[in-house]
Amino acid sequence: MKTIRQIGSLAFVLGLFTAIFAGVPWHVIVADDPVVPWWLRTAIFCLLGGILVVLLTVALEQRKTKTSAETPLPTESDSTVLLLNSAEIPDRQITEILGLVQGHTVFAIWLGKDLSALVRLILGGELTEYTEMMGKARAMATTKMIAQAAKMGADAVINARYMTTSVVGSAAELLVYGTAVKLTQ
Repeated sequence: MKTIRQIGSLAFVLGLFTAIFAGVPWHVIVADDPVVPWWLRTAIFCLLGGILVVLLTVALEQRKTKTSAETPLPTESDSTVLLLNSAEIPDRQITEILGLVQGHTVFAIWLGKDLSALVRLILGGELTEYTEMMGKARAMATTKMIAQAAKMGADAVINARYMTTSVVGSAAELLVYGTAVKLTQ
């Protein structure tokens, strides 16, 4: 599916650049009732077909992901690994530092929610679409970090920190990291 999506993306980019950098100058030069040449029609079909292929493959992948019977990662509450943003744990001693653990995700919302958030941006109020997106991204990244710490045999993750950046448009990257440690019982 990924290969088909990449072919669609390539067709889109080639069609777009051909239409813009060759088709527009051609139209300007031959502006009197031109007959559209075969190469420009092909470029436009590649542009539109590429978009269609990418949209279909992404929709199929999302549908497949939602219906797959994969076991989900454990949630934060399912884990026995403590998560703290401090360097010390009350009434417990750190016996071993296991190393850095991290969880990372890049999350985006679909265009429909992005448009409704844009309207809310104009009218004012909380952008709930982005709040939900960041909440899901934070939970997913934290779950990945806790799973990594559990694999290492950690009892806790100390000095947990979250970082976020905007990747493109409404996509946000979220990174959580901390130090996995063993504790006294």
